[in-house]
Amino acid sequence: MTAAAARTLRAECPLPARCSPHAQATQEWLAGWVRRFDLPLDDLALRRLDAGRVAWYTGRLYPDASAADLRTVAALWTWFFLLDDACDGPHGASGAEVAALRAGVLRVLRHGPSARPAGFRGPLRRMLTDAWQAPQARMPPAWQRRFVDAVAHHLAGNRVEAENKSRGHAPGVTEYVALRRATSAAYVSYTMIEFVTGQALPDPVYHHPALRALAATGNDLLSWFNDLVSLETDRATSGGHNLVLAVAREQRLSDEEAVAAVVARWRTAMRRFMELRATVPSFGPELDPAVAAHVEGIGRSVRATIDWSLESDRYPAFRS
Repeated sequence: MTAAAARTLRAECPLPARCSPHAQATQEWLAGWVRRFDLPLDDLALRRLDAGRVAWYTGRLYPDASAADLRTVAALWTWFFLLDDACDGPHGASGAEVAALRAGVLRVLRHGPSARPAGFRGPLRRMLTDAWQAPQARMPPAWQRRFVDAVAHHLAGNRVEAENKSRGHAPGVTEYVALRRATSAAYVSYTMIEFVTGQALPDPVYHHPALRALAATGNDLLSWFNDLVSLETDRATSGGHNLVLAVAREQRLSDEEAVAAVVARWRTAMRRFMELRATVPSFGPELDPAVAAHVEGIGRSVRATIDWSLESDRYPAFRS
């Protein structure tokens, strides 16, 4: 049911697919990089991490990135997936634990490798400090604040989800959609567009209502698609944090009807996304190339999530 819906949406997606020529080499590098940090994972878990093909995801997100920059973003995304795995699941971190983790992560991002916060130590801290070196050295302070703010928003969402699970609260559709925009980490991925292009937007442009509406709609599209492919896992582990589950519960629908409703919602959002993309205003000849790269990058985040979800062993039932 969800597999058929996911493949149908991929076939309908009007956004073009692209992938970096450095993806395979980056995936091979990434396997070695991960093993440098003595993660508490056995050989099978490490092989599963490799089979997740994170470098292929980042290669689809940032197809024009240099080989070095693709390694950096692949390392950061691997760290994010490991962090989310630590927070997720029926026996994942509590709200208080996520809050302590969030404080530690933000301290490391702001103060660098000298920061050793009590709530964030071990392999995940070492991985982050290593992956963060290039962006911290190269990007301007305003961009670094924007990246840190996006990470803070993401981890705040993870904390809310953990607290919801602990008290048995399954969010309604409106509440869930807002929360999902944080837990997806899409806003983090958008900041990395500027890192790989070397074109950092001024804050007033980055936060312009037209670009924020496009960013939110793109976030919804990739998040809701992910909810389709992760439905069976989420049914067991998410405490109701999945759009299909929220729609079924709130509208008293069967699983099949709820999937159809989410697919319809996704199609409506895609039409709005294409309209918003076509009406982004000009910000002048000096800024328009960077704005165009940002707009293109938001679209790639949607298409990359679709294609990677259907080729990654993170969602083995959906492998094409």
